[in-house]
Amino acid sequence: MSEHKVDKMQVASRLRQARGYAGLSQGQVAKLLGMHRPTISEIEAGRRHVSAEELAQFARVYDVSVSWLLDENEEMSDDEVASMQLAAREIAKLKKEHREAVIQLLRTLNGRKGR
Repeated sequence: MSEHKVDKMQVASRLRQARGYAGLSQGQVAKLLGMHRPTISEIEAGRRHVSAEELAQFARVYDVSVSWLLDENEEMSDDEVASMQLAAREIAKLKKEHREAVIQLLRTLNGRKGR
């Protein structure tokens, strides 16, 4: 079996990029994942280890594959990027209580309980 070493800085870069594509702030991501905003900052800076479970959660929130986050030569299609950017723009236009309802719906669709 070949050993596959994950480049922590490359993963951090992909996480920042995916968050940008999704149009989310670090605070919004932290809330979606039940983390603190500084934790997201540390992860995106490559100063904090990301567990496999956390990586899967990021992938669900950003609607990308774990493989893409690991930078395994998988690029997002232009359609995927455009779709995520459109969704983020539309969500940003909502009133706060409606954004919270959308977040709760996303959690439900992903099989996670809200906080």
